[in-house]
Amino acid sequence: MRYNGGMSDEYQIEIPPSFYALYTDARRRLTVPLNVLRARYDLCEDLAQQLVGHARNQHHGSHGLREDEVLRRCRLGLSTPDAGVSAAEAGWVVRRLAELLDWECPAFDTDPAP
Repeated sequence: MRYNGGMSDEYQIEIPPSFYALYTDARRRLTVPLNVLRARYDLCEDLAQQLVGHARNQHHGSHGLREDEVLRRCRLGLSTPDAGVSAAEAGWVVRRLAELLDWECPAFDTDPAP
């Protein structure tokens, strides 16, 4: 799904439906301006990309943590007020991180039921 609001602009990054879902209402209308959605997506995708090395080190390094424990700790860190992301965004970042690492992402207490 690629949405550009009917405008022709230079934004070439395709925002995945899973991220759009964080900012759409029941009628699938955006609840924030498109430029805000893009900025939030860029931030969250960058966070997930930056966490890849850290997560691998926690799993394979001296800590030797299980994949689910690494992801749980990342979720906890992203859930602090200083992280700069909402709870929904934190969940998305961790799910994206798991995808990037090809790890199974555990369900968290704050995740919506499927």
